[in-house]
Amino acid sequence: MASPTNKKPIMTLYTGTMDPFSHRTRIVLFEKEVECQLIEVDVNNKPRELADLNPYNEVPTMVDRDLVMYQSLIINEYLDERLPHPPLMPVDPVSRARARLMLFRFDHDWYRLLPDILSGDKKVSNDAKNALRDGLTVISPVFKDQQFVLGDEYSLVDCVLAPILWRLPLYGITLPRQAKPVLDYAERIFSRKSFKLSLTEAEREMR
Repeated sequence: MASPTNKKPIMTLYTGTMDPFSHRTRIVLFEKEVECQLIEVDVNNKPRELADLNPYNEVPTMVDRDLVMYQSLIINEYLDERLPHPPLMPVDPVSRARARLMLFRFDHDWYRLLPDILSGDKKVSNDAKNALRDGLTVISPVFKDQQFVLGDEYSLVDCVLAPILWRLPLYGITLPRQAKPVLDYAERIFSRKSFKLSLTEAEREMR
């Protein structure tokens, strides 16, 4: 990772090269300009130390001194609280709760579809693709009047949505014409410096 403008404690992130959950944490790291060692992990050939750190032997896994974290949403919120500038969650409790509900919705409704989309079962894959396409189309009107998911401020919610949108060509999903506001939104977040820096070589080749 590029050196940040302000020296911060060194962290280590075990990150999958094509894993969307790891990708969303990498986006947060680059938004925060964190000094962090990235260890790229082939999920089919994981390093032995990963299982010692994480009982689930999964990526992403973050080490910050004596603290070991896993589950990307937990890592992302930790980073936002640990390094509060720039803030990526709303300040007031009501807005934070709404943001967390949106994060839960993306995980529960969309991220859970990704294994089915990539499965070898054609019907299962097509059903999952259609569900993701329709879900993105339904939220499209949100972006007619605001820049980002929660309004005019970039947030952790955008960090979580971005990896799915980047992977739509890989998943073989084409959004309909009425979803153009989502596609315009995608180009806005793809153009951010943090997003460009977050991409692994394998992810760059997805488009």
